Amino acid sequence: MWFTIMQIVVAAVAGAFCIVAGLGGRRPSDYSVGALAIVELLLVIQVVVAIVSPLAGNPPTGDLLEYWVYLVSAVLLPIGAVIWALMERSRWSTVILGVAALAIAIMLWRMQVIWSVQIA
Repeated sequence: MWFTIMQIVVAAVAGAFCIVAGLGGRRPSDYSVGALAIVELLLVIQVVVAIVSPLAGNPPTGDLLEYWVYLVSAVLLPIGAVIWALMERSRWSTVILGVAALAIAIMLWRMQVIWSVQIA
């Protein structure tokens, strides 16, 4: 649970930073792309945790397929957003980075609910 909350906070802060920077007229930079890179790194760690947790006696209570669809989508989202930002390089690309990070924060909360709250 603590790891999920940390991921949500990091994704929300990264999202807010990128949206404010983009609306302020800043084009994608090392800071905005780096913020999404941190979010992506945490998602890759989440993939490892999702593989190891059931083997360690912590299986999900919800639908495992739904969880993995959310997780794979979340892992792909920052990659797509960064590719878009590097191809277009406008202030709106920075806003897109922020929206992607906020979407990931919401997806992480939903994944936590699927893993620990639902009854299968």
